[in-house]
Amino acid sequence: MANRILIVPDIGDPDPQHWQSLWERRNPTFARVALRDRAAPACADWVAGIDAAVAAAGPHTLLVAHGLGCLAVAHWAAAGGRPIRGALLVAVPDPDGPRFPAAATGFADPPRARFAFDSVVVASDDDPYADPAFARAIARDWGSRFAGAGAHGHLDAQSGLGVWPEGLVRLATLKGYGVAA
Repeated sequence: MANRILIVPDIGDPDPQHWQSLWERRNPTFARVALRDRAAPACADWVAGIDAAVAAAGPHTLLVAHGLGCLAVAHWAAAGGRPIRGALLVAVPDPDGPRFPAAATGFADPPRARFAFDSVVVASDDDPYADPAFARAIARDWGSRFAGAGAHGHLDAQSGLGVWPEGLVRLATLKGYGVAA
């Protein structure tokens, strides 16, 4: 069975020009995880949504998370998440940062335990939701490879990344990407 790639989005409504949306429209192996209340998310609800999606997709799953979705993946993994091949975690926000969304509940104190799966954290030099030092520290704690993305804000639709080919390259570095089992 080939990899299934599950998109775990950020808080708010999906932007059709966001790289996650573009990837999903261009490749049938990508599917968005159904998450409750994207405007005022509760971490426990998002963890349950990730778990249900991974259960349906199977162990060959790759997660592609952005923003708050990255913290949800970390909480899911710490809660004993099911086996997956890996995760691409883009623009992890700092829950202690001044711009962390007040509407989001339960995401504070992100787990710092090493993931049981391969992962890459990608961060921008000028992300308004986390400075590079936070991103590097969380990547180290999670056992993730760190990839700097230059100065591209929150690495979202407003960053003008389009399909974001560099992100696809980072996704391809995950162990087992594209390998049939």
